[in-house]
Amino acid sequence: MAKKTTKQTNNKAENEREALAKELKGLIPKLDSPGLAFLVQQARVHLYNMKVDELNDAKADILSAGSALSKAKSSKKPKTTSEKIKIIGTESGSSFYLYYGNNNIMLSKGEMTHLIKMVNAKVSEAETGSDIGERLFRWFERERMDVFSVIPIKNKFDERLKTLAGYIKKNYKLQ
Repeated sequence: MAKKTTKQTNNKAENEREALAKELKGLIPKLDSPGLAFLVQQARVHLYNMKVDELNDAKADILSAGSALSKAKSSKKPKTTSEKIKIIGTESGSSFYLYYGNNNIMLSKGEMTHLIKMVNAKVSEAETGSDIGERLFRWFERERMDVFSVIPIKNKFDERLKTLAGYIKKNYKLQ
């Protein structure tokens, strides 16, 4: 009986996939070049993320098959990978995708440059990491309120702002 249920689930998923592909094919003639470029880039990012998830799953399988010590370490992970903040630039470098969980938002090259400048700005001795978080919060509040729909930042003291600032500082430098 379980095999039949699995087969029905696979058929349902395949039917849904075919319906979505048909709908997408119908929409393509109506899109302009920037719209198509956006969809292609989104597809590339999604494929990349699927590969990362696949590799993470394989890594988890290997760790779970390992020693009891490995199992203990993997169970003590404080954050799930779905909560992790990451930023991935497009091949052309003209835009960047800010990811949090299963959501993302696109940033322009100019916006990303501004964020890099903000987190790498020379600070006074009195200024702390929370001050950088406050700067980010105020900029998002002023320029990109939509970021709050992707990353549930509660206020200017939210730890996710420090995490984002640290990620940008570690991974991006102005040239």
